[in-house]
Amino acid sequence: MVKAAWPLALLLVTPFDPTLFSDNSCLSKAFYGNYQQGGTTLSVLQPDPDCLDSWTSRTLQSTSISEATKEVQQLVWLEEQAIDESLKAQTRSFRNEFDAFLDTLATHESSPSHGAPAQEVIGEPQNHSGYDVLYRTSKAALLSVSHEKARIIDTLVPRFWKSTLLPNEPVPFRPVAPSTLGHAENVLANLKFDPVIASIVDNISIPQMRNDIRFLTGEDEKSGIVSRHSFSKGASTAAAWLKARFEETGASCNLKPFLVGFAPNVVCRYPSTVHTTSTVLLSAHYDSRGSFGSLRAPGADDDGSGTISLLSIARVILRKGVKFHSNVELVAFAGEEQGLLGSRAYARELRAANANLTLMVQADMLAFREPGEPHQLGLPETIGSPVVTQLVANVSAIYSPELRVGFTPACCSDHQSFHEQGFPATQVFERAGPSASFSRD
Repeated sequence: MVKAAWPLALLLVTPFDPTLFSDNSCLSKAFYGNYQQGGTTLSVLQPDPDCLDSWTSRTLQSTSISEATKEVQQLVWLEEQAIDESLKAQTRSFRNEFDAFLDTLATHESSPSHGAPAQEVIGEPQNHSGYDVLYRTSKAALLSVSHEKARIIDTLVPRFWKSTLLPNEPVPFRPVAPSTLGHAENVLANLKFDPVIASIVDNISIPQMRNDIRFLTGEDEKSGIVSRHSFSKGASTAAAWLKARFEETGASCNLKPFLVGFAPNVVCRYPSTVHTTSTVLLSAHYDSRGSFGSLRAPGADDDGSGTISLLSIARVILRKGVKFHSNVELVAFAGEEQGLLGSRAYARELRAANANLTLMVQADMLAFREPGEPHQLGLPETIGSPVVTQLVANVSAIYSPELRVGFTPACCSDHQSFHEQGFPATQVFERAGPSASFSRD
């Protein structure tokens, strides 16, 4: 992990508004990403004083954080996940839950007790041993922590919460330009049933998917995997195994490191049969994390389910001899649980290369629903390109009509990294509505 520290600075947390970044706004160069607070998407910004002064004539619905009292090390965003209310019924108050987590963070002791958020608390930065609370509401918080604690904070967060490491330097915000949506719009406008595609969909092997997930979780006792945490030996085992399996289907694969100590991204490519730079990217994240401080992290649903779905696509490409008129990449990301770190690195790489990425779809958690519920497809309410989301919905209606298609507040997976770099992207999720599962096993 990068050891640089932030200078003393003013931080802004404001509801996301694309117009803040229009016309080469100085705010676009002070952008540290979008994050969730309940159903609201918030932007975290670190503008310099001149930039901030230039916006005094505008109404910024923001919470401004007073200048940090000491050097910021690693910023971490914490947010309550979109979880079905029935799962929270027997939990304790947010204050007890969150304060117990902060105590654990300060002492590196066992995982905190469980609970749910309640009352909003926003004010001056609160200084504590080993961390600062810079922003806090009933559903989100922004902390400054040491780099050492940042490495393990995802294993300590309270039930129903997730942590995201902010980048150590701004990532310029790039809106999705209308000109980049042409491919998706054209496919959507001309979409109709194709029996060849239907035969490919029907050729996916569920028994093979079961075998694949049992290897990734260690259930088959052959892989030796106990955890796929981004820093674990199991994640490295999974990366090498995935690379080998994708290559067996004819893909050209690379293990792409992105941060020291993290397992690599697994990037696999099937070239187009015609001369084109157009590329479609399908992805999942193969890393996991333990539940409530547990060191075990088999991650069957989150996101072994998405990863084996990618692998099932690769196996069908081989069995059916599928060829493409666009380049196709199947990518298994690491570092998602620490804050989309693997996908951010790859999205930046593609943006720096001015890649012609016409479509990106992230599969995250596809395997669980409440007993008695119909099979569902959840599409993102907030982050993503609507035309790509509509395309996925229409494709599902044609080739998987048994799925009930709807929107989910569950957010945000690796597609966000590409969306923020101006690429057309969306996500698929297991449930139309909030998550009904909080276990990582």
